[in-house]
Amino acid sequence: MPDPCVISGINAATMVPGGAPYGLLEQAAIVVTNGVVDWVGPLADLPAGFHDLEQTRYDGRLVTPALIDCHTHIVHGGNRAREFELRLNGASYEEVARAGGGIASTVQATRAASPDALLASTLTRVDALIAQGVAMVEVKSGYGLDLETEMKMLRVARRIEGVRPIRVRTSFLGAHAVPDGTDPDHYIDKVCLPALEACHAEGLVDAVDGFCEGIAFDTAQIARVFDKARDLGLPVKLHAEQLSHIGGAALAAAYGAISADHVEYATPADAAALARAGTVAVLLPGAFYTIHETQAPPVAAFRDCGVAMAVATDWNPGSSPLGSLLLAMNMACTLFRLTPEEALAGTTRNAARALGLDDCGMIAPGMRADLAVWDVNDPAELSYGIGITPLNARIYQGTP
Repeated sequence: MPDPCVISGINAATMVPGGAPYGLLEQAAIVVTNGVVDWVGPLADLPAGFHDLEQTRYDGRLVTPALIDCHTHIVHGGNRAREFELRLNGASYEEVARAGGGIASTVQATRAASPDALLASTLTRVDALIAQGVAMVEVKSGYGLDLETEMKMLRVARRIEGVRPIRVRTSFLGAHAVPDGTDPDHYIDKVCLPALEACHAEGLVDAVDGFCEGIAFDTAQIARVFDKARDLGLPVKLHAEQLSHIGGAALAAAYGAISADHVEYATPADAAALARAGTVAVLLPGAFYTIHETQAPPVAAFRDCGVAMAVATDWNPGSSPLGSLLLAMNMACTLFRLTPEEALAGTTRNAARALGLDDCGMIAPGMRADLAVWDVNDPAELSYGIGITPLNARIYQGTP
């Protein structure tokens, strides 16, 4: 595809809010210049200055912004299929974790893996996401719980962009779990915070995350991590209210977090606080499904308060071994009762917001020309299908 060029013969779900559902433009065209959307609108209204550009036609297919997976743990060693089997035999997620499984087992495997081995396994996951129209992925650390391995994970995450056509944002998740035999306050002060400083000094950190839960860290401990992030000028996000309600969502709102993730046990008061803070609620139906959770996030309260909702895979080896963002959209609709339009907004413009980005997630002038071309007629088909990948082409910065 030459640049500049006109992409035509399409229907464009621009995901620009305030107009038609999905921001849909029928019989549309998109002008791409230098990897950026220059113009979008009905082909009949194409400005005269673009008439001589070469056109790439897609025969009436649907074009959306490329998808964004805004919450993943795809850099890790090993797998936890055995723990999956244990849970099916009746053990709870908490019981597996307290018995030395869960995150601790992945920590051991990740510490043992070489950087090249970690990258190789990560790229198989990245390739699966690319094949589903994803052009942006967030990658967390958190399976090291020591300086060396946290840094190793983030270095691997930084290498992805050099070998695959995908954009990566990193999150430091040193406050993910308490290492066996360690006092959590000692761990935060002597391991997590120094590791954050070191990773930031090397330019490895785009945001700071934490796991605020009874089996991990309380609000006071996470607040110390967020204070350090604030000192370093880094945005924060939080795994909050996944298994219980201990004040994580309110803490995220108080710190102006860019996202609060999971939020199954969030309350209407939490929704109001997140709305005031402009914090995105990231819904993760893969984990809800895998650990047999029964309390769904308060979607109605989020709607009522105007909280933006994103949807992500939470791809990780334990609680969400889900490698399909399209399936996550379907699950968000079937399990959480999102509409297909909300699900697509959740993997485009709201996912961009959850990463603190304003240059992607919609098809509009000035946005990156990261696009997905689909063999569907109706945008709702993207959430309707189960195990279906109707991607025709993925365009990354104007290049197929």
